[in-house]
Amino acid sequence: MKHYPHIMPSAVVAITGASGARYGVRLVEQLSLAGWEIDLIVSKAGEINLKLECDIGAAELSEITGVSIHNNANLAAKPASGSALYDAYVICPASGTTIGKIGAGISDNLSTRSALVAIKERRKLIIVPRETPSPTPHLEAMAKMSSWGVVILPANPGFYNSPETIDDLIDFVVARILDQMGVSHSLGKRWTGEEVTLGQ
Repeated sequence: MKHYPHIMPSAVVAITGASGARYGVRLVEQLSLAGWEIDLIVSKAGEINLKLECDIGAAELSEITGVSIHNNANLAAKPASGSALYDAYVICPASGTTIGKIGAGISDNLSTRSALVAIKERRKLIIVPRETPSPTPHLEAMAKMSSWGVVILPANPGFYNSPETIDDLIDFVVARILDQMGVSHSLGKRWTGEEVTLGQ
């Protein structure tokens, strides 16, 4: 992945209204630990899920090293401009409404605007849907965005590492996001090919 000549790598992370706010929180924590600057956007529905699922608010996330909070209604904020350089943009979790809007080219808030900036500037954009089953309009939007180079990374944890806790399941998905961003991490074990022995 292309990295811009910042003092520190930087990303836009948006937490929107789908259940799965814990994925977004864990991602922000790991990026901070890796020395990234994070411009964080939390939608109104995302704020509700942060409180419901994590018992925290966006203000508390702003206390994490490297995190700057932006109002989702502020279309004049830094992530709204293509002249602001970021190494990656991640919507985690991505609500179905957010997915539909981006696929239709609608940029009516900072989350959707920043995603469309990433698309028009040909930058890394990772969308993490969690809602299931997916309605056909959202599937079509994701297929269309994938054809544009957007990474569609559903929040579907694997079980081959025998997870023991919810945190293990969360880390599996966050590890895949970090891999796509080129961020070194130690979340979970990687598949080696030696886990299964097949008969000759």
